[in-house]
Amino acid sequence: MTRESHEFYLKRCIELSQSARDNGNTPFGALLVDAKGSILLEQENIEITEHICTGHAETSYTTAEPCAMCTGAIYWGNIGTIVFAMTEKRLLELTGDNDQNPTFNLPSSEIIARGQKDIQIIGPFPSVEVEAAAVHEGYWD
Repeated sequence: MTRESHEFYLKRCIELSQSARDNGNTPFGALLVDAKGSILLEQENIEITEHICTGHAETSYTTAEPCAMCTGAIYWGNIGTIVFAMTEKRLLELTGDNDQNPTFNLPSSEIIARGQKDIQIIGPFPSVEVEAAAVHEGYWD
């Protein structure tokens, strides 16, 4: 897939992250796409409203680089590609020391590099990073 088509899916993730925020959850969204580009699954974060600590939305296309937990789930779930709009480091800048999301400064590439699977990581995307970050503005205050 081209960077342009990645941006299409990332923009949909941003819409899902706004929906998550509107529904009382932390502002994250993701979707899973097959090799032909068909959307198989869309997920907004449901961690708060459903009381599921693993209810994060990170699968294949994500607004923010997957956290350590989600990167592990992607690894064990045999998802071959991770595409994200903004880095975990940028997310940390937005969340600060908020108790709801004590974000790591740990790139998913470092986690995947210690495994045995060939998982491609694509991101960040400066063209949509500002939009992805905008959904978080004022949320973590």
